[in-house]
Amino acid sequence: MTLDIPSYRLHNQFLSQTSFTEPGPVVAALGAVQSQDYAGGKWGLGLRMTGATDAKLDKAFNQGSILRTHILRPTWHFVAPEDIRWMLALSAPRVHMANGFMYRQQGLDQTDLKKSYAVLEKILQGGKSLTRPELGSAFEKAGIKKAEGIRLGYFIMSAELDGIICSGPRRGKQFTYALLEERAPKVKAWAHEEALAELTRRYFATRGPATLHDFTWWSGLTMADAKEGIESVKSQFVSEAIDGKTYWFDGAVSPVK
Repeated sequence: MTLDIPSYRLHNQFLSQTSFTEPGPVVAALGAVQSQDYAGGKWGLGLRMTGATDAKLDKAFNQGSILRTHILRPTWHFVAPEDIRWMLALSAPRVHMANGFMYRQQGLDQTDLKKSYAVLEKILQGGKSLTRPELGSAFEKAGIKKAEGIRLGYFIMSAELDGIICSGPRRGKQFTYALLEERAPKVKAWAHEEALAELTRRYFATRGPATLHDFTWWSGLTMADAKEGIESVKSQFVSEAIDGKTYWFDGAVSPVK
């Protein structure tokens, strides 16, 4: 029998069925949800839960039950507070590497980056949240020159990747940044192998049937990491070869057509 990939994916991505009523568990189940476009990202969550409203999704974001940061790739994603640290530890080195050319082009050296982190920790301490222009002004006052435009964006992304800041509550239509230490619970650090296995498991459980190439594109990890990840969790999945490609998925799932 031919594997019905669309039906499986619609089921596993909670699009043809769902029991979720809150956005936080949706994000946690999926691991991370791309949200480069905030409104589109919210819509993606709303499709996967019942009783979704724009106000409900905004409330979850403002309260911090879902966070938004650069993770997995040089792209904003929604991520659960309890997952953000191990996921950053796993993926941030790869994103920093991808950003390397822009860091050099914008003249971001380790001295300025460390100085900017110290500024952020000082001005955001105590539950404060500030907009990007406000952070730029604070950097300028601290002697960090040309903290604006693209250059400011890479200062902020680097701080996100290193776990200094993440999303704060919106101020009207403006986005703010807050200290990660004050937005997400402290959890025990995960070993690399443990984090890789968990990210792999969540991906194939919610996006399968999918290939290792699909996983590397989504996660930003290397093919070597993908192979190591699937090896550690393959007992939980089955595979099927189609047109020379191997698709991994949860064999216990029976999507309704």
